[in-house]
Amino acid sequence: MTGGTEIRAGSHGFRLNRPEKVLFPDDGFTKRDVVEYYRAVAPRIVPQLRGRPLMMLRHPDGIERPGVVQKNVPDHFPDWIRRERLPKEGGSVLHPVCDDTATLLYLAGQACLTPHRWLARADHPDHPDRLVFDLDPSGGTGFADVRWAARRVCALLEEELRLPVALMTTGSSGLHVVVPLDGRTPFDEVRGFAGDAARLLVARHPERLTVEPRKADRGRRTYLDVQRNAYAQTAVTPYALRALPGAPVAMPLWRGELDGPDLDPRGWTLTSAPDRAREDPWAGMPRGRALGPARRRLATVEE
Repeated sequence: MTGGTEIRAGSHGFRLNRPEKVLFPDDGFTKRDVVEYYRAVAPRIVPQLRGRPLMMLRHPDGIERPGVVQKNVPDHFPDWIRRERLPKEGGSVLHPVCDDTATLLYLAGQACLTPHRWLARADHPDHPDRLVFDLDPSGGTGFADVRWAARRVCALLEEELRLPVALMTTGSSGLHVVVPLDGRTPFDEVRGFAGDAARLLVARHPERLTVEPRKADRGRRTYLDVQRNAYAQTAVTPYALRALPGAPVAMPLWRGELDGPDLDPRGWTLTSAPDRAREDPWAGMPRGRALGPARRRLATVEE
């Protein structure tokens, strides 16, 4: 195992220690492989991260060992990495912010396999510009049920509430339905809207959908999770690796892919995602919308 290698991106550089350290044992993917993956997808993922506080999910001993959830920037991080101190109950957190490729590669070199981003930007931390419905299978349900649920969520948002949506596999077992917002509505109101929309869908399809947070209460129903729409909560970043065998990737989708026969939540990996990232399914995402009109429409929609 080599001692280290120099990594450069733009005007910044750092020493990557133990580049041949295996982080995905079943696949043989090393720390160097992770860094080079993130270099390959940097033009896509950096715009998704820029300006947002991060939570780092690190696996310095590989994915077979428990990961480390880290929010605070350690003292040894280089001074060219942006930091933003944001309040929390009883104190504050000094978050990293990934504004450039060099920062992205440095985080990867720290075995941050999965950067999780805030739904708000650091300069307006109380006002999200993204709303997320996280759709997860429950006991006895599978990805086909998640896709069915995503179609109903998209239909409500687009056709009845007139909001734009974007779709993404999580790289694990589910899908995210993402709504771009204008960043003018506070988290509490955004979360309230998302909860009301989810409960309406459950009322329409009580045998197939649920908002029950406890797994034991969900039965054979797909979970519509809106809990990420809150201050200091995070969601997996598009194009991020997941700490799972095969090194799957959270991947943005073209809308038509939701109905494709081969869609798989782990269908893109460290080896295949860079080719996919040469095109951008979210390139045409509309500008963020004001939530007020959609809230008024939701109040008039019938079950």
